[in-house]
Amino acid sequence: MPESLHCPDEAATVAVAQALADRLVGGEVILLEGDLGAGKTFFVRALARALGLDESIPVTSPTFALVHEYPETRLPLLHADLYRLGDPDELLYLDIAERLGVTPWVAAIEWGLALSDALGSPDLVIRLHATGESEREVSFEPLSEHGRSLVGALDSLR
Repeated sequence: MPESLHCPDEAATVAVAQALADRLVGGEVILLEGDLGAGKTFFVRALARALGLDESIPVTSPTFALVHEYPETRLPLLHADLYRLGDPDELLYLDIAERLGVTPWVAAIEWGLALSDALGSPDLVIRLHATGESEREVSFEPLSEHGRSLVGALDSLR
């Protein structure tokens, strides 16, 4: 059973992203799942800011571009949205696996669970569920030993 946290407001969600960012070392693959409007892009924006992305640089949904890159953070951040992809072969055109193998990117991938086998070895699934206007239930499913240590970073938020 995945562990979860109740985030009563946006500040609590930002605190979760900050706690995770503090433990990232590069090379992580984090899958974000949740309904439309659940806060996946908000979470990635908070993660990017926690990794040092300047406030003047917008972090938007990559729904149509499929991939946005933020190399100016402490660890380069790759933000992908795979909602419209149905075949793992389509990932070849995005060069996600190649980027992860060359540079210590952190990959935050929305809607990536269906293609997780093609993404290598994801570390963590984060599921966001909106329970109010800015209230979220956030659950965590570690998929690797490092994913378990990332979830352990959240102990101080419980």
